Amino acid sequence: MPRLPKDFFLPAELMPEIVPSPPARPKDAATVVLLRDGRAGVEVFLLRRVTTMAFAAGMSVFPGGRVDPRDSDVSVAWAGPAPAWWARRFGCSPELARAVVCAAVRETFEETGVLLAGTDADRVVADTARYAEQRAGLESRDRSLAEFLAEERLVLRADLLRPWANWVTPVVEPRRYDTRFLLAALPAGQRADWATSEADLGGWQRPSDALAAWEAGEIALLPPTWFVLAELAECDSVAAAFAAERTVDRIVPKIIREGAVLRLLMPGDPDYGDTPAVADPPSAGAASR
Repeated sequence: MPRLPKDFFLPAELMPEIVPSPPARPKDAATVVLLRDGRAGVEVFLLRRVTTMAFAAGMSVFPGGRVDPRDSDVSVAWAGPAPAWWARRFGCSPELARAVVCAAVRETFEETGVLLAGTDADRVVADTARYAEQRAGLESRDRSLAEFLAEERLVLRADLLRPWANWVTPVVEPRRYDTRFLLAALPAGQRADWATSEADLGGWQRPSDALAAWEAGEIALLPPTWFVLAELAECDSVAAAFAAERTVDRIVPKIIREGAVLRLLMPGDPDYGDTPAVADPPSAGAASR
């Protein structure tokens, strides 16, 4: 796993004046790292969240969002690895695994117009423009993914996705998410956009260019996004990323205060095991608050 730069500090507002006690229970979520092969190597699609969002406002992120209860609908036509296969890789129940994959497909379509589905197990939709009304209905929650796919006689293509990571929001935050990250390649003939109420900008970038933009202060990244970009920067193609050997461990960072800034402690860091989940640095002698 890459190591965060020493100057990776977090917005001070991530540690509220009153930390929830007990900590908020994380809500299940799915994030899709959409990939394509560009002229200079693999590229990822990033969205900049609007500043009015309650979580991660102004951050550059991958498409994704919370698992909706209707994502658990077992009537969704499914092609590819079964929910039990996903459950083994994400360390959860098959029921949750199915819902996570469905949420990943739904959120990707809502936020980028990319649809990981086809008329059968061997085909993928090439032009999603004809589904604009259905896309709007999904975003407004007027229809579910199962309803949309059934109406259009489409099959969810789980085989177009790969498990990549599992990040859980630190306990200090009032809004917490247990997020599974999945890779997906842009299907031939489709185009990604940012025609969503949740983003004001989007586009394709090489992972290394996105990291350079973050280092220059041009974009803001949450730690999980930074880590995934750093990992993908080592892959020279979509095929290489999909072929990478991955063990999906559940990562729960800790946040500590260092003066006026916040810093992240990761599992494996020297102080991680000795530091309370909500703390000032150990050397300051502070207790959980």
